[in-house]
Amino acid sequence: MEYALTVSLILLILELFEAMMQYAPTLADVTARLYKWYHKSIFLFFLIHPTFYFILYVVMDTGVLNASMIIIIAMKVFDIFYKLELIRSIYLKRSIPDDLAAMLSWRIPQWAFLTGVTLYPPLLYYALH
Repeated sequence: MEYALTVSLILLILELFEAMMQYAPTLADVTARLYKWYHKSIFLFFLIHPTFYFILYVVMDTGVLNASMIIIIAMKVFDIFYKLELIRSIYLKRSIPDDLAAMLSWRIPQWAFLTGVTLYPPLLYYALH
């Protein structure tokens, strides 16, 4: 139980760091911020997603790969690849679908960046019990 609580708290801190690194008022601003990291190096882009690597470490350390852990990993992978696809569409291909163009200017509420903080640590704690 102590291990589950410890790694959940570490994940909480990493989620806060990730939210802070990616916070911006609109989706266009979030994508621009992520593109700065991507443009410097794809490796830097991946390094600003420490929660993904931490989850992989926990899986390897504990050997637990149940449904909750698979959900966490899948959501993290989809999140990263969605961001990469946004960067590719907007900055590399320079062809933005009409639906996406409309969404880029929408304001994102501040609490939306904290959904990972409220979702992943409890799910990890549950997965380890």
